[in-house]
Amino acid sequence: MTATERVFSGVQPTGNLHLGNYLGAIVNFVKLQNVYNCIYCVVDLHAITVWQDPAELTRSIREVTAAFIASGIDPKKHIVFNQSQVAEHAELAWVFNCVARLGWLNRMTQFKEKAGKDRENASVGLYAYPSLMAADILVYRATHVPVGEDQKQHLELSRDIAQKFNNDFADSIKAHNLDPVFFPPPEPLITGPATRVMSLRDGTKKMSKSDPSDYSRINLNDDADAIAQKVRKAKTDPEPLPGEEKGLEHRPEADNLVGIYAALSGRTKADLLGEFGGGQFSNFKNSLVDLAVEKLGPIGMEMKKLAADPAYVDSVLIDGSNRARVIAAETMSSVKDIVGFIRKR
Repeated sequence: MTATERVFSGVQPTGNLHLGNYLGAIVNFVKLQNVYNCIYCVVDLHAITVWQDPAELTRSIREVTAAFIASGIDPKKHIVFNQSQVAEHAELAWVFNCVARLGWLNRMTQFKEKAGKDRENASVGLYAYPSLMAADILVYRATHVPVGEDQKQHLELSRDIAQKFNNDFADSIKAHNLDPVFFPPPEPLITGPATRVMSLRDGTKKMSKSDPSDYSRINLNDDADAIAQKVRKAKTDPEPLPGEEKGLEHRPEADNLVGIYAALSGRTKADLLGEFGGGQFSNFKNSLVDLAVEKLGPIGMEMKKLAADPAYVDSVLIDGSNRARVIAAETMSSVKDIVGFIRKR
């Protein structure tokens, strides 16, 4: 491990952060800060690729920031900021739009999924989203990016853009006495088996903020009573818990609850089934309630406390953006020299 190794990751501020966001991303962010220099970004520029209510967007930016802090991310040791406060993200994204190839973007499956059948009405921003994501990472010359299954393709594109930029401008990079690998191809950071959290009402669907039923998810700002009620009302099946993992096949609701328990406790599914296998769901759920309230209750309380102090949350974002801008500006100045722009010195 060297001091130059840097992690970058971001979370979209689209409201109602839930258990899936926590176990799938934020809990790993907290662990990574003990090993790497970390930059954690609230990616509000990405959020507006689809229309957002301005007042709700402001609230959501603060909510994600509060979730970072409440979960244990230290904004003094690491950088926490919102993307729109650092103009170099958008500036580098335009350069990358001119480096990336149309065919590369046409292969992005996430655009196809988000735009759906009505692609002609999708925003240009949604289409060019991957170039901005590459800029987010590379403007800090980040070496590692924690990724889930749905982001692997975008990280590969970031690597392709970095390599093409380095190749296209190799002579200029050399002329300016810069590292020939000016943009290091970012490496995916595998943090262990991904925790895929499913709906508490339907174990075949991913837990989502857009689900009309609030009982389908545990929100990070839920209080202890809400957490307990949602766990107890979570859909199950009439069979007792199996004694081994194979018995969870074709039982999505049971598999989901056992997976949540395993992720919150740091235990394996096999270990849990050894303890609870053969028993009824009621006992298992009571134990899961206690665990979920213990782990998530303090986060919800702290988030509510931070929500009542928006000035403090904003101060964290301002401080983080000031520190992020120092790094990003240095990179962008070199990019302008490499590309051939005339800039103020």
